[in-house]
Amino acid sequence: MATHDPTARGPILASDSPFGKARGMVFPRIVLAGHGVLNELGNACRQFDFLDAGAVVTGPRTVELAGSRASKILESSGFTAPVVIAREATEAEVVRVESEVRAIGARFLIAAGGGSKIDITKMVAHRLRIPFVSLPTSAAHDGISSPRASLHGSERTTSTEAAVPVGVIADTEVIVQAPFRLLASGCADVISNVTAVLDWHLAVRLKNEEFSSTAATLSEYAAREIIDHAGSIKPGLEESVWIAIRPMIVAGIAMSVAGSSRPCSGSEHLFSHALDRVAAHPSLHGEQCGVGAIMMMYLHGGDWQRVQSALRAVGAPTTAVELGITSEEIVNALVLAHTLRPERYTILGDNGLTRDAAERLARRTGVIA
Repeated sequence: MATHDPTARGPILASDSPFGKARGMVFPRIVLAGHGVLNELGNACRQFDFLDAGAVVTGPRTVELAGSRASKILESSGFTAPVVIAREATEAEVVRVESEVRAIGARFLIAAGGGSKIDITKMVAHRLRIPFVSLPTSAAHDGISSPRASLHGSERTTSTEAAVPVGVIADTEVIVQAPFRLLASGCADVISNVTAVLDWHLAVRLKNEEFSSTAATLSEYAAREIIDHAGSIKPGLEESVWIAIRPMIVAGIAMSVAGSSRPCSGSEHLFSHALDRVAAHPSLHGEQCGVGAIMMMYLHGGDWQRVQSALRAVGAPTTAVELGITSEEIVNALVLAHTLRPERYTILGDNGLTRDAAERLARRTGVIA
């Protein structure tokens, strides 16, 4: 049997070992959350030993809120970091932003914006193999620190592997200025972890799927923190952002531990993705996942009323009417959901729900009248 020097670099797995599993986990090195932490951006980038040329990817609206300010802070710290304006998170926009970043010669990126701008930056950083820092201006879902990005296509929204931020700087003074609906949606997304983890346990029992107890525990912790403090999350209160943002970051880290979105994405997310396809006017991702979690918790035989109450407490939708979705679209999404990721086993099973079962489920949980 080969031996190794514990101070040496490189793999320590012996070549003749019968144990062949290996997986890397990448986490943010620095997470700053709280009032005024945007001012620490330059110092953080120096701690990362970033090269002097970077770029700030932001949106048409968030450029004034945080993008331009981030660029100036970096310039005062000796970096060059011009602003790159990004729009909707599509493959075409990722390609365009990537081209602009290449032309600038940026060796690191700052994602200063909401979920779509962070997702675009994740993808560009992943493809160019350069680091990026997540600087959220809103908290509409748990993608602030996750290794996944959602891109919108003509027919569907796809979730794909992307870069993990080397740092997260979540300035509550900035985030509280975003519409409260976005924060409530982010809370709903994290609350929906409860059914994602139940689905994961089910897949372990029935499909012998690989499981990470650490990732599941982190995911459940994040959901529990939002549920337990739901009554304290109110519009216009910076403290509400402080309560919510940390569990969102933890949820993203849970996905890094698992090496997939499994701990935070189950049947409730399949329902949301199905709604994106069938609804004339889909709602926010987190809002749809929250409503999905109510119904999926019912199927699991769990306390779906507790999920419903927590969503109501944070001001997130619990019904089709509040989502702006028709009853027919809810039923259609429930019937379609199990087909979207057949490799991901959930409470919906291999065959999904019949229309009668879907309608009965939505009515019993109050999602449709």
